[in-house]
Amino acid sequence: MTTFVDHPEVLFVVLLVLFIGAVAFGAFVLRRFAVLPADDREDFNIIQTSTLTLLALLVGFSLSMAVNRYDLRKTLEESEANAIGTEYSRADLASAAVGAKIKSALVRYTKLRLANYRTRAPEALAKIVSDTTNVETELWQLATQVAKDQPTPIGALVVAGMNDVLNSQDYSEAARINHIPLGAWYLMIVIALLGCVMQGYGAKGKLRKGLLIMILPATVALSLALIADIDSPKGGLIRVEPRDLARLMQSLEP
Repeated sequence: MTTFVDHPEVLFVVLLVLFIGAVAFGAFVLRRFAVLPADDREDFNIIQTSTLTLLALLVGFSLSMAVNRYDLRKTLEESEANAIGTEYSRADLASAAVGAKIKSALVRYTKLRLANYRTRAPEALAKIVSDTTNVETELWQLATQVAKDQPTPIGALVVAGMNDVLNSQDYSEAARINHIPLGAWYLMIVIALLGCVMQGYGAKGKLRKGLLIMILPATVALSLALIADIDSPKGGLIRVEPRDLARLMQSLEP
């Protein structure tokens, strides 16, 4: 399921086929074994409306969760850029030699963070993560050297700024892997399948063979694919653009 969620376009196709199959099952199979009497039509409509209402609430809540996570990732990207920019300025408080090394390492670190946001290939991401870890180790060693050379509040300010840089990266990565629980996905899909079965089962006359019967499967599949797109930073069309890091990179490069 996680693989499907990370690939919204695949999820849309799979769900659309499933939901169309559920409608067809209700319309052409279930009706043969359990005929709906006219007297029970009103009760059936109540149950169908309740099921679709519950599905709409679940989709709405899940969309809200996905949008909130997307906004959080944008906020953390901005915080990450601010932390790097602040530490770049604080590097002037260290000695000239160490300050130059810190600035050079921060520039390389910013480029790697930019590449991390823009890259989707797993192999390339693994290389970026490895390089980022090495640069983080170098940055912390430089900050430690500043603390030893300048055991003063000024040196502590440089160390604190470096700590913010490294923490901001951890926060961003934690937000990136924080997704809607799989249990919520299973619940939405099951209720959507039941809703589609009831849609086909309760359809009348030519409606069972017309395009109108396709509206519910297509709508629900599109809605769930949109949620997956928003909730998948490395998949789909919607992703956080590292505008703040890009703007910072332009200001750091000569």
